[in-house]
Order: sequence, then C-alpha cells, then structure tokens
Amino acid sequence: MTRPTGFPRADAENDFLRARRRQVLSRLSTWLRREPDDVNIMLPFHEVVQALGYVSEARIGTRVITLDSIVGTVDRSRDFDRRFRPTSARVRQRWERLALAARRGEAIPPIEVYRIGELHFIIDGHHRVSVALAQGLSTIEASVTVVRTKLNPSGIRYRGDLIVKDYRRLFLERVPLSGHARASVLVTDPWNYAQLGEHVEAWGFRLMQDEGRFTDRATVAQRWFDEEFTPVVAMLKQADLIGDRTEAEAYLWVACERYRLIRTHRWDEEVIETLRSRQ
Repeated sequence: MTRPTGFPRADAENDFLRARRRQVLSRLSTWLRREPDDVNIMLPFHEVVQALGYVSEARIGTRVITLDSIVGTVDRSRDFDRRFRPTSARVRQRWERLALAARRGEAIPPIEVYRIGELHFIIDGHHRVSVALAQGLSTIEASVTVVRTKLNPSGIRYRGDLIVKDYRRLFLERVPLSGHARASVLVTDPWNYAQLGEHVEAWGFRLMQDEGRFTDRATVAQRWFDEEFTPVVAMLKQADLIGDRTEAEAYLWVACERYRLIRTHRWDEEVIETLRSRQ
C-alpha cells in the first residue's frame, strides 16, 4: 500500500488512477512487443474445465490464498485484465468505495473462488482482488471450492495453452495410459496428439487381428507403450534420432517415415539405419 496522505478518500482515488495507468501502460507494452492478445486476458474457468475434463467438486471453506494464484474468472469479466487492473472507468465508483473501506481498516468479506490444482478462478470478488493488488497485498481470504479434473492444470499460463490440454485429454480418453506411461508420452503440437491417437488405435487393431481376440482400450494402451513405444524409443536414443523432440514426437516422426519410405510396420536395425540416412 502506498504511503497514506491522511485523506483516505483521496488515497482511494489515487489507488484507482494508478491501477488504470498501469493497465494502459501494460496494454501499450504488449502491443509494442507484438505479444499475443491472450497474455493480458484472464483464463475463462469453464474453458479450462472443459479442456482438463471435469471430475467432481467440493467446498472446503474459507482459506487464505495468494493473489498471484488467481488467474481466471467464471463470468469472463472484461472489466479487469489478467493482473486485475481496471480496463476502463466503468468500475471506478465501486472500486474506490472498496479501496476507501480498505484504507479505513473496515472488514472486507472473503471472495469466492474455484480451485483447480494450485490455480484459482473468481466466482465473486473481482473488485476486491483488484483493490488488494493495487494496495500491495499478497494474500486474501477466500471461500474455496476445489474442482477435480482428469488432467493436471500445470503448464497453463494463457488461453492458448488450453488447446494442448484439450487435445491431450482427448488422446488419453482414446489411449488411457496411466502412471509412468501417461507421464512419458508428451508432445508440444496439439495436433500430434490426434495423429498419435490414430496411430495407437491402428496398432491396437493390428494386434487384435494377429491375436484373434478383442482387447480393451486400457490394455491396448499399456501393451503399445510396453511392446512398441518403449523399445522403439530405446533404439532411437541409441541411434541418436531423438534430437530436440520429445520422445513421443520422435516416435511419431519415425513411425510415419518408416511406413512412407519402406512400407513396413516392423522395427529393426535396417529400418533405423534407413531412417537415419533420410534425415
């Protein structure tokens, strides 16, 4: 909080003007650096839940949370930017009333949030968060509802990150890996998850044709990881064909090239050497 002047109302007005000035300067800086539009937009809660896959929710009561863990909103408010700075003068009257109450030491009710992992999304309390940040606070009281999702929200920073999470969720529904296998199969381009899903399903179909019996998705996924992915990745590492890709990206690349160049589903040293010579 800035040093008070002894006139709480004037201090509250200055708090708002300072927050608005910072928001304008941030928007200008983003434009000059040609950064994506979503870097200053709060994450929409419902899109995050859709991308990660909803499981359940439970209220855990009032907790003290850090303000920098609040990254999104339920109602997709456009009155504040990603750092809860006012985007216009529309919220000024209510904002300054709350700032004045805080300056006078009056009790401020807890905000209401959803928690996903370590991230928080505001249900009610945008103005209170904005005022708290403008006055230099680092924590705030909140009534918390924990939402469990199929995927962990780690790695989500901007709205564009939701595309990768959404494709990964769909991939894991088609290829239900678990444990170490689940953590090992990662790609950076979301479309690669769709291609990899198609590839694993085709591998599973060939497996069932060869064995003459039905195999469920979870079994196919684990057998593909154990019998196909792991040994192939080991060969690629030995042949120094991973490069700057993830293991799954390297596997997908050589799997596609193998069939395009030599039209085979087998794996051996001859196949690896042919692929190495065509890099």
